[in-house]
Amino acid sequence: MKKIGLFFGSFNPIHIGHLILANYIIENTDMDELWFVVSPQNPFKDKKSLLKDHNRLDMVQLAVKNYPKLRASNVEFSLPIPSYTIDTLTYLHEKHPDYSFSLIMGEDNLNGLSKWKNSETLIKNHHIIVYPRVFDESKQAHEYLQHDNISLIKAPIIELSATEIRNMIKDGKNVRPMLPPEVFEYLDGSNFYK
Repeated sequence: MKKIGLFFGSFNPIHIGHLILANYIIENTDMDELWFVVSPQNPFKDKKSLLKDHNRLDMVQLAVKNYPKLRASNVEFSLPIPSYTIDTLTYLHEKHPDYSFSLIMGEDNLNGLSKWKNSETLIKNHHIIVYPRVFDESKQAHEYLQHDNISLIKAPIIELSATEIRNMIKDGKNVRPMLPPEVFEYLDGSNFYK
């Protein structure tokens, strides 16, 4: 059975922090591939600053092209909006019954996991790989980490955010070191985020 890790996000834009985490996870687990699932709209995020779906997918495809085990996925583009992780996983299981899917998320997301659609089913039926983040720890996040289907991986802590990068672009600052070179070139030739 092929093991696939699913890294959901807006990737608005994808940055080197995403690639460092994804590469660390793929190299330090038994996963065969890691898919960056570009979400049209996260139900917990504002859509105002979101680039068009195809632009964000283009950037992810450019970013992963030299990583044979990393893929860009537009699976949520054809699903109802807003996107709910449990619905996407159900769809993927139907489409790929011979694949095993694991969810990848930041430790900070565990705090809000109880607010996710069908969160109990999600935890019960899917392996969740959690990477460390700097955040205010809560009892709830700690309790989730005790669950058999949830494992914390000792990946590097990356303090870099797409919001910070967008703000820097808007302010005319150099973001080249924060982006994969192909993504920097893509954005540099556009008016995105300005």
